Amino acid sequence: MKKKVLSILVDNSSGVLSRVAGLFSRRGYNIDSLTVGETENPIYSRMTVVAKGDDQILDQIKKQLEKLEDVREVIELTDGHSVTRELVLITVGVAPDKRNEITSLAEIFRANIVDVELDSVMVELTGNQRKINAFIELLENYEIKELVRTGIAGLSRGGEGISEKFMDD
Repeated sequence: MKKKVLSILVDNSSGVLSRVAGLFSRRGYNIDSLTVGETENPIYSRMTVVAKGDDQILDQIKKQLEKLEDVREVIELTDGHSVTRELVLITVGVAPDKRNEITSLAEIFRANIVDVELDSVMVELTGNQRKINAFIELLENYEIKELVRTGIAGLSRGGEGISEKFMDD
């Protein structure tokens, strides 16, 4: 199965998220990651959706999204032509005498310790999925009490992104 990251420009109105998610659920497609936020123009929002499937399914998803009334434009974010990032917060159970180990790992990955308690630390890390997955793997020898990931947010590099015609409204 392949993974596709889609950047979708939509109207910033109520019900858009439900309609996009409904398109996936009605057709039995799974959303691996979904992030949504207002753009520099408040009448639009940008959705970043990650889905897996074969080429035919992924192409069908894109075509179906383009048919939705609230969708203005859909582009695929490809490796090398886009920048994608994700945020993870991880609470690690660790005794005070072992905190230096977690702090050292955090420094290597340019992560931040954002909270310290008597028996735990919370680490914040931003990066691509490979970086975040590698960091989580290194923490497997510790007690991960809680973990939350934001999902991918991404933009095309340079002038390859969403059409400027929509941003001038």
